[in-house]
Amino acid sequence: MADTAEEFSSYVAARHAALTRTAFLLTGDHHAAEDLVQTALARTYLAWSRIHNQTALDTYVRRTMVNEHTSWWRRAWRRREALTAELPELPATDPRGEPGGLVERDGDLWRLLRALPAHHRAAVVLRYFEDLSEAETAEILGCSIGTVKSRTHRALATLRAGLTPPTEPAAVFESAPAPVRRHAR
Repeated sequence: MADTAEEFSSYVAARHAALTRTAFLLTGDHHAAEDLVQTALARTYLAWSRIHNQTALDTYVRRTMVNEHTSWWRRAWRRREALTAELPELPATDPRGEPGGLVERDGDLWRLLRALPAHHRAAVVLRYFEDLSEAETAEILGCSIGTVKSRTHRALATLRAGLTPPTEPAAVFESAPAPVRRHAR
């Protein structure tokens, strides 16, 4: 039992910051991210003796976080929560500890990422933030590789559409010179 507690404590000490960053990107809220990490780690501790492949711990914890985050959206109390268009105050730090980092630096991207459906956001976070392969992401999300590809494609298309300024049709200049025609001799 003491060995299990020591192993788990060393794992948490080594990976807590990275797991919190991933949870923050999934939830969009620092406090919810901390709750998500704590819940995932509590479930991991309960299953610690059943996890035979210790090298796959991050995969297990990430999958637990994604599943728990998804279940939060299914609970009735989340549906009764009133959302507002603007946050009452800006967060003091981003998950890396840089003051005002995400809001000032990536405000539009952050807003669009938070607006994505939970499964699309999870696919983008796991593929591009965690730099996992399509197969690893599919394993964590519990879906096929094709589903990961389509979710990622749709999410990236939504992000691109939101970040790309609308283009105006090319203006027609009335004073543009007429094309020069050359006649064959």
